[in-house]
Formats: sequence, C-alpha cells, structure tokens
Amino acid sequence: MNQQVVDSARPHQEQQETDALRVLVVEHEAQAADSLVQELCRHGHLARSVPTAALALQAHHSVDLVLLDLDLPDLDGLEVCRRIRAAGDVPIITVTTRGAELDCVLGLQAGSDDYLVKPYRFRELLARMEAVMRRARPRQAPTPQQVITYGPLRIDARIRELLLEGRRVYLTPKEFDLLHLLASQPDTTLSRRQLMSQVWDDDWSHRGRTIDTHVSSLRGKLGSSNWIVTVRGVGFRLGHP
Repeated sequence: MNQQVVDSARPHQEQQETDALRVLVVEHEAQAADSLVQELCRHGHLARSVPTAALALQAHHSVDLVLLDLDLPDLDGLEVCRRIRAAGDVPIITVTTRGAELDCVLGLQAGSDDYLVKPYRFRELLARMEAVMRRARPRQAPTPQQVITYGPLRIDARIRELLLEGRRVYLTPKEFDLLHLLASQPDTTLSRRQLMSQVWDDDWSHRGRTIDTHVSSLRGKLGSSNWIVTVRGVGFRLGHP
C-alpha cells in the first residue's frame, strides 16, 4: 500500500497560520485513514497518513503530532511508540480499539501523551490534540522583572531578597515565587490554576489549601492582609495596604 498524503485549503488563513498542525495519522485501514485525514484537513490542519510502522518511523520527524493506531501490519504499535519517543519529543496520541486498562497503561508507559479508544467522537479527539499541544508548547509568559519596586516593597529575584521599608523579610522559596509572580503583574488577578502552574509547576491539581496557606503566611509576614487581595471565585492579586 502506498503512502497517502492529503492536504486541504485552510479557511480563515490568518487564524490557521497559528493553530494548524502537521499531523501524521498512522493507520493501516485505508478508509479509516482517509476519513480521519479529511476531517483534520477540514478543520485546518495539514494531515497525511501512512499505513505501516516502517513509514511512520520515517515520517514522524517532520510533523507536530502523531495519531498512532497500535494494530499495524509490520510492527506492534507499542514498539513504534517507544521508537518515536526514543528519537525525540513529538507528541503522540494513541488511537486504538484496545480499550483494556492494561493496554492504556502500556501505551502511556511506551511514551504516548494520551490514549483514545475507538470508536470516539471527533470533537473529543480535537480537544485531546489541543490539550496535548498546550502541554508540548506552553505559551510563554512575559519574563518577570528581576527587581520590582512596589510601594515599600522591593523584590529582587536575582538574590531572592524581599525588603519591606528597607527591612529584610524572610520567605520560603514558594512564598517568594508567589509574591514575585503577583508583583510582576500588579494590576492582574491571577487564577488559582495560573498560580499552581507557574509557582508549583502543576496544571491539573486543585490544591486550594496549598495556595491559601501560602497567601495567609505571606500576609502575616508582610504585616497586613491587604497586601494580597482575594478575588472570590477567580484568584488573587496584589493589593494596596
């Protein structure tokens, strides 16, 4: 079977220049491969399909995302996943009929970034693709200032020192990171998810008590609860005591 390549003109060109992905569909069933490629192209992506592991191992270097079926005619998909992962960090979503818990565990252990069982809804696949690419290509936040002066506060990230009216205030590493992040965007309310992601490097946990405990400690060390304002239902921002 020959390698198939299907491209499509993209609507809303300006938007797609940012969002379009080069997607490699590894699927040995021609009808399923064609259908998936056409849907991906219709949604603005540049998609192509290959029916074998050998072609997949040749083609994955030039794409942004691999959609990998595990049932291939020449090599088990788990081994393909391992080899692609060993060769680089291109995101992989396993798309397969193997729905047992053990199969999912083995797929993730082999290096897959996500695991989707057939049959599935196409919108769910798109959502999973978006989530995987967010993790693979996190948006870069503005680089915080190294030295921030905010009223009587002087926050020096170079030596991790906080001065309040010229007096040194000793903070734990996470307290310092939290205060520095809030001070770097003083007019912005940062959500709990943003704080967990940027201070604790954790996008998924809902550790409300972790944040609240650090905020409470910071307020105590700064001498006023008004230094950090709680925006109910949203998050926190730096205040004006």
